[in-house]
Amino acid sequence: MQSEKIFQFADERFADLQMLRYQVPGFQDLNLRQQVLAYYLSEAALWGRDILWDQNCRFNLRLRQLLETVYTDFQEERDTHEFKEFCIYLKRVWFSNGIHHHYGSQKFHPGFTSSFLRRAVLSVPASKLPLREGQSAEELCDELFPVIFNPEVCPKRVNQTEGEDLLLTSSCNYYQEGFTQVEAEGFYASLKAEGDPDHPIMYGMNSTLMRDEEGHLYEDIWRSGGKYGVAIDRIISCLEHAIHYAENVQQEEVIKKLIDFYRTGDLKVFDAYTILWVGETRGEVDFTNGFTEVYGDPLGLKASWEGYVNFVDKQATHRAQLLSENAQWFEDHSPVDPRFRKEVCRGVSAKVINAVILGGDLYPSSAIGINLPNSDWVRAEYGSKSVTIGNLTHAYNQAAKGNGFREEFVINEETLDLLNRYGEVCDDLHTDLHECLGHGSGKLLPGVDSDALKAYGSCIEEARADLFGLYYLADRKLVELGLVPDEEAYKAQYYSYLMNGLLTQMVRIEPGHDIEEAHMRNRALIARWTLEHYPQAVQLVEHEEKTYVKILDYTLLHEAFGVLLAEIQRIKSEGDYEAARILVETYGVRIDPSLHRQVLARYKKLNLAPYKGFINPRYEVERDEQGNITAVNLTYGEPYDEQMLRYSRDYKTL
Repeated sequence: MQSEKIFQFADERFADLQMLRYQVPGFQDLNLRQQVLAYYLSEAALWGRDILWDQNCRFNLRLRQLLETVYTDFQEERDTHEFKEFCIYLKRVWFSNGIHHHYGSQKFHPGFTSSFLRRAVLSVPASKLPLREGQSAEELCDELFPVIFNPEVCPKRVNQTEGEDLLLTSSCNYYQEGFTQVEAEGFYASLKAEGDPDHPIMYGMNSTLMRDEEGHLYEDIWRSGGKYGVAIDRIISCLEHAIHYAENVQQEEVIKKLIDFYRTGDLKVFDAYTILWVGETRGEVDFTNGFTEVYGDPLGLKASWEGYVNFVDKQATHRAQLLSENAQWFEDHSPVDPRFRKEVCRGVSAKVINAVILGGDLYPSSAIGINLPNSDWVRAEYGSKSVTIGNLTHAYNQAAKGNGFREEFVINEETLDLLNRYGEVCDDLHTDLHECLGHGSGKLLPGVDSDALKAYGSCIEEARADLFGLYYLADRKLVELGLVPDEEAYKAQYYSYLMNGLLTQMVRIEPGHDIEEAHMRNRALIARWTLEHYPQAVQLVEHEEKTYVKILDYTLLHEAFGVLLAEIQRIKSEGDYEAARILVETYGVRIDPSLHRQVLARYKKLNLAPYKGFINPRYEVERDEQGNITAVNLTYGEPYDEQMLRYSRDYKTL
């Protein structure tokens, strides 16, 4: 047996990133049928990789092939500083599934020169380069080098800057080049006007918006036989194999309906699939596969491709099940206006899972909690599934032990002791509350468009779920349910959340930049709004030229989170775009440059990486003479670069 350290601590450090490995405890305890099901679903989760790369930027796939060819075939200058900088650049591109930072969206700046890369490209076999028909290696360099070296070309994958055209200034590949924000919003507004207002499909979710030669707008649908069809057909093939190993009839129907959606691209079929998926809760193995989250689209309409496979951690799931069983109590006691509460909470299921594989937009950087589906009406009528990914959370927690972070930024020993005693249990519980109950809470008023908040929708939704969790962490109900050890535990999460929102999340942002990512904007919004409106509860204080968060009244903080939750829910329920815009732009975007410099300097001394991601385990099967799978073997230890090169080689479709 390999040591715990090899799975949970850094396999590799580069730039602002640290790679971790995660164990899959309990996989060998699944029966062979379940293991084979997980294997085929895992293959399906890997075959969509190229879709995400292309979605993130139209140059990504060709640049990846160019960079990987240099990495494997250029032999002449491998000991030089420039080649080492090139390796760091490529590893960052791998990590972000493209040339833009996975979190901040800014394009990477290479630490090597264009002359170095040109020499390298011209020295490798031309047959391995992504040459267009009749194109020379020199011409390839002339075409692609501006994308790497010119800061004005594709500068930001997702731009959220107020007052700018969010499509013309974003490099994501969801809209044909040249589309304006007004055009796209007008196109989808007209579609929604013709649809079913009570059961709206997720317009635009699985398509590229195009313009034909006559100037007419149309959607290029991502489906078998359409855009991304080659990749989707490989996914379908894996899903067809998986059907034979389904644990029950409903799980089989879920997979069949997903295949139907991939073949047709019909969003009504997608809704039917999600309804079946939400209702299938008996199987131990579960998965998501498809076009899921909309953070990569500045308009919040089009969904990035992702896939992952998991199985339930039965022992740890008790916590999540207690929350889901009491969902109606939490809804009924919410501090929001009763008009915005759900009269009946349907189908709320929650569990702690162990990830088997991460793919697409969940790889290498993954969420630790997920709540799906995203359709508001499906949630209201059929419920949702919430998961906390236990083996990833465990890996994060192990890697953070003893790294000096808390000692640097926590105000005093008393608070530090509070975080050390309660921090881990409260982090997990806040994730459960956020995913299981927060996202599933509340309702839209009749006639309100689920996309009414436009570019601010993702931030407001994340703030709503976070505030729900923060508010209820301090409720005695959690003590009664046995989910927290005592009535003091919530204070650990209150302190760490405000410290993150006011100070430490800034380590993820380069000097001079605003906050762009929706989750970071949400945390800043909550923390800064609270700081301004409740100075008697929380303050920023100076001690020995360092800034700290000081909490004066935890009870008053609980009140503050309830007040803000009520307003955020009102904005969501009424579709109040202007209120959302003011709230996000006032509290969630800009950064105090002097405070930013201080935080960065303090963090730099700790020699920590602000971002972490994962290297997947590898699954290989054994077969008998008839071709039947007799065993699924799980191995760890594949180096980061070898895994990335293998994925590019074995799962290349586009």
